[in-house]
Amino acid sequence: MNPEDVLADLERRAEGGGGAARVERQHAAGKLTARERIELLFDPGTFEEVDKLVTHRCRDFGMDQQLVPGDGVIAGHGLIDARQVFAFAQDFTVFGGSLSETNAAKIVKIMDLAMKVGAPIVGLNDSGGARIQEGVLSLGGYADIFLRNTLASGVIPQISAIMGPCAGGAVYSPAITDFTIMVRNTSYMFVTGPDVLKTVTHEEVTKEELGGATTHNATSGVAHFAVDDDRECLELIRTLLSFLPSNNLDDAPRVSRDAAGSSSDAADRDDPALDQLVPAAPNQPYDMLDLIRSVADDREFLEVHQHFARNIVVGFARLAGRPVGIVANQPAFLAGTLDIDASVKGARFVRFCDAFNIPLVTFEDVPGFLPGTVQEYGGIIRHGAKLLYAFAEATVPKVTVITRKAYGGAYCVMASKHIRTDFNYAWPSAELAVMGPEGAVNILYKRELEGAADPDRARTEKIAEFREKFANPYAAASRGFIDEVIRPRETRRKLIMALRNLQTKRDRNPPKKHGNIPL
Repeated sequence: MNPEDVLADLERRAEGGGGAARVERQHAAGKLTARERIELLFDPGTFEEVDKLVTHRCRDFGMDQQLVPGDGVIAGHGLIDARQVFAFAQDFTVFGGSLSETNAAKIVKIMDLAMKVGAPIVGLNDSGGARIQEGVLSLGGYADIFLRNTLASGVIPQISAIMGPCAGGAVYSPAITDFTIMVRNTSYMFVTGPDVLKTVTHEEVTKEELGGATTHNATSGVAHFAVDDDRECLELIRTLLSFLPSNNLDDAPRVSRDAAGSSSDAADRDDPALDQLVPAAPNQPYDMLDLIRSVADDREFLEVHQHFARNIVVGFARLAGRPVGIVANQPAFLAGTLDIDASVKGARFVRFCDAFNIPLVTFEDVPGFLPGTVQEYGGIIRHGAKLLYAFAEATVPKVTVITRKAYGGAYCVMASKHIRTDFNYAWPSAELAVMGPEGAVNILYKRELEGAADPDRARTEKIAEFREKFANPYAAASRGFIDEVIRPRETRRKLIMALRNLQTKRDRNPPKKHGNIPL
């Protein structure tokens, strides 16, 4: 056989994966193969594979008779929307996608390359875990990957797609990365599987209930996104990358849609509907997403963690073509209070945006931290401090708009002027106070109300008096804590002007190895 034929045969075997029968089983399970996923992820014809002919070195348990070029993982680089991206895809048709010493080395190689050139890394996970036949060698491979995930954190964006099984120690690589996407009904993540749970704890639970996409997207918060199939997952990765810079030294890519070099959505567009968004009754909810979509270019908003901790909203939008990170209290859920999950969700997102030079826009309507023994016993003080720490630490451009309530410590936490927010705006409906009028009156006038001839009438009058004096933005504005009280309809224009003014912002934290965030 001549050299050309040898190469062709090896490439054919590598591209065939585990064989036609196993490929068919992959399709029957509702999943694409690793190569099909790579082809859909990258711009056509741009993917360059590395280590395509690598094979494992194990010679025990008959493994010397089972050598498949590529060894169960496809690794390489290509273009996504004409930008350089590195990726690996585990091939479940080859040894169940299990991690060996050699395919771990392939993954580590492209992670190191991604770090050197400053390009995002995408991992498509579909693996039965560590290759048992290789023992500690495969475990060492996982640790090598974990180290690279940690070193790359805050340097290049890291995205993990769970497109099949991901269990045991394998789950910790996606957990370190910036965003995790799971596919409903075909993927799962857990440290310990249902069979072991049943033996050890006598709990009976299915894989889907224990670690499926719905569980991790809505309950645990492990997954930032849940999608219906592989194609939707890969398209979401492309969309997500369009909001992100390639590395921590770059700015996020701007979208230009017209000859003027900006979004086709006018920067000075007003929305009169916003003038009626906040209800007259202070205890009546409204949907903060209406405001977010109103101000965003073309009303487009990529929400992150949509079904987890729904009392806070985080995600990406564009303003005049420039990507921004949005953090917003959601009055439609738990009245927009901050609890443990909301604090952690918000803090992680804020720190990501700060690491990658993405400006932060905060929409505030928060009555305070959620009270109760469950929250206190769970450490709401410690977890709430994470969000405070994240906002205070962030040096990217920061703009806050208070739409209604800004009470107590939660006012301070939600990107207030006092923790280095650059521009702070308030709508005329904003209320900045230690607490709401009802609670304040009960404390301030307790004795007077108890001695009143008509306590209910006296309380009503005092509440009205307190609301007139303090339940507005003007006292804060007089102190400079609010830069401007703006009309709701002009919010988009004000945000864009503020961000343009902040384009050359330079701020830094005191020199140190790193801070000690209250984990």
